[in-house]
Amino acid sequence: MPTAQKKKADFTKGKLFIPILTFALPIMATGLLQLLYNMADQMVVGRFSGDANALAAVGSTSSLTHLIVNFLIGISTGTGVLVAQLFGAKRHERISSAVHTSLTFALFGGIAVGAAAIFAAEWLLSLMDTKPEVLASATLYIRIIFAGLPGAAVYNFGAAVLRSMGNSRTPLIILSTTGILNVLLNLVFVIALHMSVAGVALATIIAQYASAVCVVVALARADGPHRFCFRKIGIELSALAQVLRVGLPSALQGCLFSFSNVLIQSATNTFPTTTVSAFSLANTVEGLTYTAMNSFHHAALTVCGQNYGAGERARLRLALLYSLAQVTAVGLIVAGIEILFAEPLAVLFVDTSLPEAPLIVDAAVERMRFMLATYVLCGIMDTLTGYLRGIGYSLWPMFSCVFGVCAIRVVWSTFVFPLIPTPLGLLVCFPLSWGVTVLLHLVTCAFANQKLKKELAP
Repeated sequence: MPTAQKKKADFTKGKLFIPILTFALPIMATGLLQLLYNMADQMVVGRFSGDANALAAVGSTSSLTHLIVNFLIGISTGTGVLVAQLFGAKRHERISSAVHTSLTFALFGGIAVGAAAIFAAEWLLSLMDTKPEVLASATLYIRIIFAGLPGAAVYNFGAAVLRSMGNSRTPLIILSTTGILNVLLNLVFVIALHMSVAGVALATIIAQYASAVCVVVALARADGPHRFCFRKIGIELSALAQVLRVGLPSALQGCLFSFSNVLIQSATNTFPTTTVSAFSLANTVEGLTYTAMNSFHHAALTVCGQNYGAGERARLRLALLYSLAQVTAVGLIVAGIEILFAEPLAVLFVDTSLPEAPLIVDAAVERMRFMLATYVLCGIMDTLTGYLRGIGYSLWPMFSCVFGVCAIRVVWSTFVFPLIPTPLGLLVCFPLSWGVTVLLHLVTCAFANQKLKKELAP
């Protein structure tokens, strides 16, 4: 097995277009495998549980789960930016402290957040107007999922370290293995043991803890300054402060983003159960496009972080332009394919023997065709966010998302949607919020680039 040292990529020299693409592709594949966790949950529970409300129970929890998980993942962004900048600046002696501080924080942060979320799960789902017929199953599912938060946190922090060092392949290898494990356990728990939503949740967290163990082992075997050593476990306050300086705004942005989606989910829960199920499976399919595009967020963050640390202003501009061109092309291609095959994709998640199946499929296809037509705006928005975070601007993209995404969705779901209480009347807020946020990010980039001319002047 090649060492992690050989897998490191230095983006501060040489060409950029192909290296950015080859770096993003494993992240894309990794994200798609991670998405298989949720897809496997919904496909197995939708087709084999024999419970018509099981898919709605799993889908009703998605926004709340993302709210909690995005908080931890957002802080891990601070780790990725810090390590990338230290690597670009050749300050290798500080990387070890950043790695050990981050993984220690991930473990104990995951335990604390997971325990609080388990305790508040039923209350939070009730606040979201989760339908009474699915509340008990949704609460059981989400409590088990929250029990896996420490594993999810450790994996995401560890993967952020590896990616920031230019290694996007090891996280792919890890999730290739644990993704298969998750699917196999889904089949065993649901089909063989008849555990329904509890089975798919248990399969997911077992796979998450397996991923956490694998990423720690990968870092422990690394040949470089990011090598993990159990004897060095602990928190250095200066390193934690640097991680939180970028990570907390990112985490807050993720939480506010997810909070706005919780309100959208609450509005969705007012529709019939068939529509809730349809939105759940459509959201999962749309996640394929989002995941493919989001890989360029990570690529922009890493490549720009390294070049910012090295003081390479000209390469920063190229990295941003190449990332935007690539995310646009990938977003249009993947979304176009999903629009073309919307109905066959929807059928994969539905037990066609159920009388509600045609209603679920029709509603899902309608949503997918509407959402995916403008989904590329979401990818451009995230890539601009990655660029700004990579150069140390974490507060500004947070403010842009607060006003461009969160405020618009909150206002829309609270005041506009009641006037047009239809599925499409609710969904309009998504492309509107993406477009406004892209414009705000572009203004921020122009401001940041003016400051970089002075900061990185030769």
